[in-house]
Amino acid sequence: MSILSADGRHARRRKPGALARRIVAAALPAAFVTSHATAQDAVTVPVIKVLGHYDNSVGTSDAASQGTVTAGLIASRPALRPGELLEFVPGVIVTQHSGDGKANQYFLRGFNLDHGTDFATYVDGMPVNMRTHAHGQGYTDLNFLIPELVGRIGYKKGPYYADEGDFASAGAARMELADRLDASMAGLTVGPHQYRRALVAGATPRAGGSLLYALELAHNDGPWQVPEAFHKWSGVLRYSAASGADRFSVTAMGYRAGWRATSQIPLRAVQAGQLDEFGSLDPSDGGHTSRYSLSAQWKRRGADTGWQASAYVVRSDLTLYNNFTWFLDDPVAGDQFLQRERRTMTGFDASHTWYGRLGERASNTSIGLQGRFDHIAPLVLAATADQQALRSYARSRVDETSAALWLQNTLQWMPWLRSIAGLRHDRYRFDVDSTLAANSGVAIDHVTSPKLSLVLGPWAATELFVNHGAGFHSNDARGTTAHVAPREGTAVDPVTPLVKTRGSEIGLRSEIVPGLQSSLALWRLRSGSELVFSGDAGDTSASRASRRHGTEWNNHYIAAPWLLFDLDLAYSRARYLGDDPAGAHVPGAVERVASFGTTVNEVGPGGRWSGAFQLRYFGPRPLVEDNRVRSSSTALAYLRAGCRLDGGWQLSVDVFNLFDRRVNDIEYYYASRLPGEAAGGVEDIHFHPGEPRTARVTLRRAF
Repeated sequence: MSILSADGRHARRRKPGALARRIVAAALPAAFVTSHATAQDAVTVPVIKVLGHYDNSVGTSDAASQGTVTAGLIASRPALRPGELLEFVPGVIVTQHSGDGKANQYFLRGFNLDHGTDFATYVDGMPVNMRTHAHGQGYTDLNFLIPELVGRIGYKKGPYYADEGDFASAGAARMELADRLDASMAGLTVGPHQYRRALVAGATPRAGGSLLYALELAHNDGPWQVPEAFHKWSGVLRYSAASGADRFSVTAMGYRAGWRATSQIPLRAVQAGQLDEFGSLDPSDGGHTSRYSLSAQWKRRGADTGWQASAYVVRSDLTLYNNFTWFLDDPVAGDQFLQRERRTMTGFDASHTWYGRLGERASNTSIGLQGRFDHIAPLVLAATADQQALRSYARSRVDETSAALWLQNTLQWMPWLRSIAGLRHDRYRFDVDSTLAANSGVAIDHVTSPKLSLVLGPWAATELFVNHGAGFHSNDARGTTAHVAPREGTAVDPVTPLVKTRGSEIGLRSEIVPGLQSSLALWRLRSGSELVFSGDAGDTSASRASRRHGTEWNNHYIAAPWLLFDLDLAYSRARYLGDDPAGAHVPGAVERVASFGTTVNEVGPGGRWSGAFQLRYFGPRPLVEDNRVRSSSTALAYLRAGCRLDGGWQLSVDVFNLFDRRVNDIEYYYASRLPGEAAGGVEDIHFHPGEPRTARVTLRRAF
């Protein structure tokens, strides 16, 4: 016998599994467990909600690589930067290469995702990936997030889901903000290098709902010889109301930041003693950014239908000064360049689901419509020196519009067999008006993406999954109409507007071992082209079709009511297709990732103590196509220890890079030129070091 869960997926009605029995036996506080049993099925526990863990039990997912991280676990572990919240997604690595105000670098499933291409990220239904961005396609800046307000992170990997479109080939993460907090709070965090962070957050009943508010102020100089002077403020005001399964929220968010950046530096300069590893070759690099948004979400559930809709408007801007090659292009003034954009992004996402039966089989069918419009003006690429304009390469106005229609059916063929079939169609229009007349124009493209998944089981608390689907990512609009390279003035060919991908996966998830959730996934992904538009150069970076495959093994073990262990292992192999003397390796493609963590809650006298330990390994990667140059590996450990004090006070200490290892956040291999070097420059490894051991102390009071 099967039933439909609240979100329309089939859930198996069964006796509590070993993991569920262990959780219930843990005697968690009542606020942590919600149980609904019917008179007809009094011996079952269909719903068990455990905060502080993963909502990844057998019967909750459509793929072995899909899952949800809940608020308790997010709150229990330290993060050096807000973007590291994505490292809760198994296999994801988050780094930084140039100033904490920029979007992070992301790695997953054999991809160097740069600043976000091929991994879709959402916050409360708003897409974070920026199309046709001044610095990089899919630019994903999460610095506006206040981590304490994130209520859950739902993640999916692979192009198997009809409701996921652009940038979601490697995966997608949807972060949801909390509607309310357990208690209002005020806190202060301090650390070395002038690190300061103040936070005030709370929620109060208003007009039959809840009004949540938060304000964050932060400053950090970092370990760099040129103080980063990173400063930001973030604010959230959110009203939400719920009645039964119906829910409505409206959220206003604001964020503003500025910084000086120490970018990656050449290894040869450090080895020769010309430059400290935390030094800078252009101290005028830096930038400032802002983001303001208003969004609304609405969900309604009837007896046999369900609606959900969201809409948003985002206003953002970025001004960024970078110099990665120093004197290679301009031996006199240097190679610093400006990237600037101002954007208004609006969109919506609406879907309707019918719950019912197809003959004797339980079924649901969903149809959805999504739309997005990005107006970017101005979009600037210019040469600068010490942040002073020298010459303009290109200035553009871009209007990019997309619409998508998707359909998905879930059908329970037998008690042990469920299918999820979907179809998605996307249509894009790119309208570019450039100061280079040859690069102005309109491009239109569309893509249809079929999806199919099969779920078998459970048998012995174990499910099997087979997933297949097509996906895509969009390219920068300027590349779709480009005929001239802005910096060199040479002829170029327009890029393919929408690049198709195709992926498949076989996996299993099991709870056969008491207390252990374990999943294993074997996956493959083929991309029609790695070709992308380079925001740094203002032209196309040509590449080839590629194929990736890999294995992921994820484990979450509740050893005791107060003790949780995590172990995630991932291996990926990425290769270009076709013969080329340059080689077949994809530069920067992540190969091996490992993460181990343990979380301790409410131990010691009075249950006052808590803590967490996290170890993350980021393996070596090829830096050139023939694999003759490879990056070093990185292993970092984080530690948190916290104590609950009387009067609502709480004290915690976070230690980053616990073992004080000399590691690099990022490494590249390319040509650059320092003063006195040959005109053609020198090919070298360029790296951005990880921060040395750093401790931060937080004192917080609940009220």
